[in-house]
Amino acid sequence: MRRWIAAATLFLAALAAPVVALAETAFDFTFEKLEGGELPLADFKGKALLVVNTASFCGFTGQYEGMVTIWERYRDKGLVVIGVPSDDFNQEPGSAAEIKEFCELTYGVDFPMANKTHVIGPEAHPFYRWAAATLGADKVPTWNFHKYLVSPEGQLVAAWSSLTGPTSAGLTDTIEMVLPRP
Repeated sequence: MRRWIAAATLFLAALAAPVVALAETAFDFTFEKLEGGELPLADFKGKALLVVNTASFCGFTGQYEGMVTIWERYRDKGLVVIGVPSDDFNQEPGSAAEIKEFCELTYGVDFPMANKTHVIGPEAHPFYRWAAATLGADKVPTWNFHKYLVSPEGQLVAAWSSLTGPTSAGLTDTIEMVLPRP
């Protein structure tokens, strides 16, 4: 049993080590855009990022409305909201085209959206593995609409579970603290 635990520990460390060793900031990562092509976070250097894993058929899907509100309120002040659709919790079965249409027509989403992405487990996108390694295993998404706030320097500032809405006072106060200064 001890050998198995030791082997598993080494295996997990090996998975996380390259991500942590190679990535110094969130700007080292690239997602795929929902409509195709690359979505390099480096394009947003100097801006704060709110990265949210999303799903179209979730009890929290209404948080898209709050995400749009935050985007409209703070985008001219240096915040970029990025939606990251994920089917890891079996609530995002649609294709990229279906997700895009749903988000645009239902909620008026015009902030950047990544293509469907794994956010947990061994297939998690490197950004999410880096976030877990940086903030700790207790800050990984346990459901849809988990939020990460990244500073204009690319450092993770905080994480919120799906229970915290995008327009909650604690989240918006933290956004205001990290927005770039003119």
